[in-house]
Amino acid sequence: MAADFDPQLKNAQRKQVPGKQDGALHSLVQAEKLIQLALLIPASTMVGWIAGVGLDKLFHQHWIYIAGLLFGATAGFVQMFRTVLQNTKE
Repeated sequence: MAADFDPQLKNAQRKQVPGKQDGALHSLVQAEKLIQLALLIPASTMVGWIAGVGLDKLFHQHWIYIAGLLFGATAGFVQMFRTVLQNTKE
């Protein structure tokens, strides 16, 4: 409603491109994406370990959890590299 009465505000709103974020919001979104990397590798490793332990109990083995750990850590690193490469393109 204020844009109807203030011509400068109305012109400023027209200049903004839809889909583009302002500098501060864009910086916060980028920071949030990078903060997720701090939890990515431990979380994916934990998920791989839990899946490995479950498979160990299912198949009565004692080595599958190691494969689960390695698979989870590898998946975490792959996702981390994807996120970093995506952020460097922007």
